[in-house]
Amino acid sequence: MLDDIEFLDDATRPAAPKLEGLTPGQRAAGEHLKQIHDHLRANMVTLGKLIERAHAGTVTPAQVAAETGNMEMVSNFRRFGNLCGQYCQFVHTHHSIEDAHLFPALAQQGPVFKAIADRLQAEHVVVHELLLRLIDALNALAGEPTPERFEDTKTVYHALEKVLLSHLGYEEDAMGDALGYFGIM
Repeated sequence: MLDDIEFLDDATRPAAPKLEGLTPGQRAAGEHLKQIHDHLRANMVTLGKLIERAHAGTVTPAQVAAETGNMEMVSNFRRFGNLCGQYCQFVHTHHSIEDAHLFPALAQQGPVFKAIADRLQAEHVVVHELLLRLIDALNALAGEPTPERFEDTKTVYHALEKVLLSHLGYEEDAMGDALGYFGIM
């Protein structure tokens, strides 16, 4: 089910240089980034609980469709559909700013920051594909709640959870301080 996804090896991520002497104002950009990511993390918890409810038989197919369809990240994904879900509405503004402004501005700060920006864009592609597969798996599970469908859904969910949570943390660590330090945000 996930054999065709090229998972990114965390050990190959470019390391961000330590930026010294940041002011509280400069750190605010990274804190803002973390707040946005915390919303994505909360969506992952919601999806995990929905999978468990579907497995336990405490949610109907119509409820699964309604709950996933009403989640900001899914409805916005359908609305905008670009990089990382072409963008989930929740993620749409965030990722469009990253792709159009933050990553290019970060890349201009030198080769290490260009490598970081390139890596983050590559990770968005993997997150996007896994998000699509999770929604498909949830809908299939809702339509045919078999043990096999549940296992498929859990497999995709855990892959997305691992990739997304790792990506969010890396993004915060690799560019959070740089955003304020270089006056990008």
